[in-house]
Amino acid sequence: MKDRITMAHGGGGTASNRLIHEIFLKHFGTIDTPDSAVLNFPLGGELAFTTDSFVVSPLFFNGGNIGKLAVCGTVNDLTCVGAQPLYLSCGFILEEGLSIKELEEIVKSMADTAQSAGVKIVCGDTKVVQKGACDGVYINTSGVGVVNKGVSILPSNAKAGDVIILSGFPGEHAAAIVTARNELGISGELSSDCAPLNTMIEKIIGEVEIHVLRDPTRGGVAASLNEISKDSEVGIELDETAIVIPQGVQAVCSLLGYDPLYMANEGKMIIILPVTEAQKALKLIKATDEGKNAAIIGIVVSDHIGKVVLNTEAGGRRLIDMPYGEQLPRIC
Repeated sequence: MKDRITMAHGGGGTASNRLIHEIFLKHFGTIDTPDSAVLNFPLGGELAFTTDSFVVSPLFFNGGNIGKLAVCGTVNDLTCVGAQPLYLSCGFILEEGLSIKELEEIVKSMADTAQSAGVKIVCGDTKVVQKGACDGVYINTSGVGVVNKGVSILPSNAKAGDVIILSGFPGEHAAAIVTARNELGISGELSSDCAPLNTMIEKIIGEVEIHVLRDPTRGGVAASLNEISKDSEVGIELDETAIVIPQGVQAVCSLLGYDPLYMANEGKMIIILPVTEAQKALKLIKATDEGKNAAIIGIVVSDHIGKVVLNTEAGGRRLIDMPYGEQLPRIC
């Protein structure tokens, strides 16, 4: 097989067949049919389904690549409704001229990440477009999972008196993408937090009462909490002293005028739950690699409904409004 994607790879003939077998099936394993999968589900649960598309630029960054990101994003979206992710599909749009070596690295990282998350890639599709029609590769992933009986985790479930846990430091993914682009003259060793979070959340589901789960991707912690406050008709108060910003993330924010609370994350979870469950949940989360830096960052209140307020280290109060647009496009 040639070392670059050609239009023939999207034609459905010999070149397509070789691409599927020598790249995709080599890492994803044998599937019954590439178009549809017949799946077995545990009895007694509800089906959860999600889909997402990934166009991140650049394709490779410190801590991951578009393939790892695609699996993590879809697994985490299922996790946010309390589902056990089981199966993924993946669709690829490949640009003519894409390096076969880079494609295989992306596919391998997807397979490795899926395996670590305990999910299986069961079907997919590949299309090739002319050079210049896309930026290397775009990926769509859909995922299905099972929600066990009695589990109800929705963004409208937050209640006054609940506490808010953030499973790690905010802004690491967006800061890593900024440095990887090199277009702003920023360099450093910042690494994306890109990770599947279902194993971490499985540690607390069934052990503690959870009201809301949310992965703060585009728009960051600020956007997610604003959406939750409106959906639940509550107010939210954050404690600035409890929110640790890594030095590298702070440096990027200071240089570009960004606020880390609005920066995208791909390996963090917001967990909202009753105050009586907080310490037990925090202990379980901090025992995992993904949640070792978890902290309680705020509370849910009955005041200023639909608004998020930051209590600052200096003793003031600042409104954390819903972001308008994106600070950084092509982040995922």
